Amino acid sequence: MTEAHPDHSGQSITIQRVDPILDSGVTVICPAQQPDGRLPDRHSAYHDNISPPLTWTNVPDVKSWAVIVEDPDAPQDEPFVHWMIWNIPGEVVRLPEGLANAPFTERPVAVQGRNGHHGYGWFGPRPPAGHGVHRYYFQVFALNDLIEMGPDTELKDLLNALKATTIASGEMAATYEAPTAQ
Repeated sequence: MTEAHPDHSGQSITIQRVDPILDSGVTVICPAQQPDGRLPDRHSAYHDNISPPLTWTNVPDVKSWAVIVEDPDAPQDEPFVHWMIWNIPGEVVRLPEGLANAPFTERPVAVQGRNGHHGYGWFGPRPPAGHGVHRYYFQVFALNDLIEMGPDTELKDLLNALKATTIASGEMAATYEAPTAQ
C-alpha cells in the first residue's frame, strides 16, 4: 500500500511563524524573475538548477541575514524547502546567481543547509507534472546576531533561532510549472 500525500502542504511557511522586532519590512527582489512572476527555466531542477540572484533592502543594526525558499504547494505535509542559507554578513544585500551547492559559500561567506532533496544549497523548482503552478516564497530575515548552527541544521531548529534573532523580514513569491512534453 502506498502512502497518501495531500495535494498541498497544510503547514504555513517559515516567515508566517516569525515575529520580527521591527514593524518595517525588507523588500525582496529576484532580478531574474520574469514579468509574469515565473522563474526562468535555468533555475529549475528540470533544467540547469542554478540558484537565482536575489537582492533586498537593508535595515539598521543587522548583523547577518538568512534566506529560506519554500514551496507550500508541494504534495506533502510540510512546505518543500528549496534553500536555506544563513550567516550572510550584514553588509551584504544580494546573492549572486549560481552559488555553489555546498555546506559553506565563499562569496558571500555563509552557511547553506540541506534542501528537501537532501543536498546542500539550492534545489530548484520541480513540481510534479500536471500539478499546476507552484509558488516559491523567497523569505529574507534581517538578524541581530549570527546563528551558531552548522549546515546539517533542520528547518525547525533554524526557525527557533530566527524567532530569537529576527529584526525585520520580507518575502517575494515566484512561480513555476512543470514543463509539458513536446
